[in-house]
Amino acid sequence: MKVAIVILNWNGEEMLKRYLPTVMEYSRRAATVIVADNASTDGSLDFLRKSHQEVGIIELEKNWGFAEGYNKALAQVEAEYYVLLNSDVEVTHHWLTPLIEYMDVHPEVCACQPKLLSVRDKDSFEYAGASGGYLDRLGYPFCRGRLFETVEQDNGQYDYATEVLWATGACMMIRAKDYWDAGGLDARFFAHNEEIDLCWRLRLMGRKIVCLPESEVYHVGGGTLPKSNPMKTYLNFRNNLTMLYKNLPEEELKGVMRWRWLLDYVAAWQTLILNRKWGDFKAIYKARRDFKRWLPEFKEVREQIQKGRKAGADDGRKRYSLLWQYYVRGRKHFSELP
Repeated sequence: MKVAIVILNWNGEEMLKRYLPTVMEYSRRAATVIVADNASTDGSLDFLRKSHQEVGIIELEKNWGFAEGYNKALAQVEAEYYVLLNSDVEVTHHWLTPLIEYMDVHPEVCACQPKLLSVRDKDSFEYAGASGGYLDRLGYPFCRGRLFETVEQDNGQYDYATEVLWATGACMMIRAKDYWDAGGLDARFFAHNEEIDLCWRLRLMGRKIVCLPESEVYHVGGGTLPKSNPMKTYLNFRNNLTMLYKNLPEEELKGVMRWRWLLDYVAAWQTLILNRKWGDFKAIYKARRDFKRWLPEFKEVREQIQKGRKAGADDGRKRYSLLWQYYVRGRKHFSELP
């Protein structure tokens, strides 16, 4: 097959009922739709078998998380292009066509994403990917249309195709060959930052990633872990640090990690003193501790990534500090950044 849309599901029966019909209506002529189930205990599989017999099903034996769940599912799918699609995404008419056509004529591009808008407010970008993702010099992720907690209204200001550092895992089309050449998603991440890590590795290999706003989808977001969940805070901090260790060039590694040590603890105390979030405070400390504990596991991986770095490859990171631009310079919109 040419295109396989693979929806990773874990206890998402209600999301499947709400959004799978739009996927089938607007996608099945251009792609095969598959649901990979991470050992759900709700009625997800019964619903699929009764209401959507045309959907392929991959049953995984346990909840492997987002990263390894996709690795195990995609290993069972033969296609030229994979589309990783969250179960809480509402797709639109002809959303796939611009993605397929662009990839077909740009072999240097390994992955792309549509414009990601909010289901709750369809005139606003959605936090998880907006109109394409970047990293600043210290590894903080942001998007065209979203800086930290500030999410912009979509007024067409980013309605042009552009190269980005990362594409959102909520809706990403990626060449199967590139996915496996890069080793897939890092299973140890479980969830959060895993797609940024994958895209960063692909950029270091000399591949390109783009956002194509001609294609639009709508995302609920936070379907599995709400934004305020301490586990989400823990995974984001631990995985972001691990991603930096794996991918930063040698000449920047120590400096960036020293800054992050300071800034992470500042963030922890801020959440406790200003926001009174004891759970997030503990999550950040635990993330720092666990990152230090498992760091030896990634030494060989880091060496392989650095050896495989293509000469002249631009990893796409911005050279400024987003914290400085946002909190000191007061720049709250992507278009205001240097």
